[in-house]
Amino acid sequence: MAISASPPGRGIAGHLRPVLTLGLPLIGSQVAQFGIHLTDALMLGWYDVQALAGEVLGSSLYIVAFLAGSGFALAVMPMIAHAAATGQERQVRRVTRMAMWLSLAYGLVLLPLLVNSGILFRAMGQPPVVADLAGDYMRINGWTLLPALMVMVMRSYLSALERTRIVFGVTLAAVGLNALLNWLLIFGAMGFPELGVRGAAWASVLTMTAAMAMMMVYAMAATPEHQLFRRFWRPDHEALSQVFRLGWPIGLTLLSEVGLFSASSVMMGWLGAIPLAAHGIALQIASVTFMVHLGLSNVATIRAGSASGRGDRGALRDGAAAVIALSGLAAAVTVLAFLGVPETLIGLFLDPADPDRVAVLAVGTGLLAAAALFQVADAGQVIALGLLRGLHDTRAPMWIAAFSYWGLGLPTSYVLGFVLGWGGIGVWLGLASGLAAAAVLLMHRFWSRA
Repeated sequence: MAISASPPGRGIAGHLRPVLTLGLPLIGSQVAQFGIHLTDALMLGWYDVQALAGEVLGSSLYIVAFLAGSGFALAVMPMIAHAAATGQERQVRRVTRMAMWLSLAYGLVLLPLLVNSGILFRAMGQPPVVADLAGDYMRINGWTLLPALMVMVMRSYLSALERTRIVFGVTLAAVGLNALLNWLLIFGAMGFPELGVRGAAWASVLTMTAAMAMMMVYAMAATPEHQLFRRFWRPDHEALSQVFRLGWPIGLTLLSEVGLFSASSVMMGWLGAIPLAAHGIALQIASVTFMVHLGLSNVATIRAGSASGRGDRGALRDGAAAVIALSGLAAAVTVLAFLGVPETLIGLFLDPADPDRVAVLAVGTGLLAAAALFQVADAGQVIALGLLRGLHDTRAPMWIAAFSYWGLGLPTSYVLGFVLGWGGIGVWLGLASGLAAAAVLLMHRFWSRA
């Protein structure tokens, strides 16, 4: 079967329909993917606030490791989109296989750190109970890294071929499976052992392994012409080098951003278990809305890569404007929700009978108000990154992100939160400053090239 790419539209309006057709399943799959972590937080919040704080702390390290290693998987997306526009079908198999190689190698290197991270949490000055719970969680959840990275490669492969419905379907099924396993293993339902935070970790491992198997089986059945797993052990040094060169800056860019948020979790932990739990809930809510922009960013990468492969600068600019407009609309709706019904959103994560509920609601409401301020900036920077990846431009954005997040965002969070004594809200306003700087600089780079 020949690879095909969506034909370009005419003008910005002509791009809206193709963007939505490709984007809605990708947005749904991003939301569903995050729904796995969201389900963990929701169910642990109903189980025990201390267990939730431990999961938040443990997940902060896991997500850093996962996203830093996702660069090789994400590199596949613009490379396949470019191949689709130029008819290089063999290149699809080559880069996808080598992305799997690199992802597995990375996962095996990081695995010992993750499963032995309890010592690290205690060394960071976290409350002893929370640090121990986070260590228990990561001794099991760390193994999720290997199947999760393979799922990322398969998602990028199928999405770039515009087979987005299956990506959404598998991810949605994974959310349901994870919720069921959480119920059985966290709470000890139907005779299963009550494992608490360790039950959530086991549920994640089993869910990601099942999702990996489903995507691989589908790929072998639906795209037999690519023969992805035939002689999988054979190296392809040229394709390996291509994926590595494009992928490592993407991974470090993601590391810069997620590391900023993980560092904010550490700072919130210095304020106590209640602020950390409220921070985790507010971050989960903000991250759900961010998945909309991340899905649109993937669309931006695919369509920019296709337009670049065809040499169609008009389609590149109009398609970018269409994605930015849709992302801006979604950000406006999110701001209204965060400012309008914050207690309702935060209350979903808490047992009404929990004695800490009122305290968590008080802190979390202020954090959601701060999160509303950086929604537009957060959307802008991730869309710009997606567009630049479509042009195979990853190294300069890496340096821009590092400066914005760590040179500006993190120091500002510390100064506002602790030097000026603004607490959690100050930490979050500092995050907003780093995201805003990245949005401005990355958008300027894209439009100066487009």
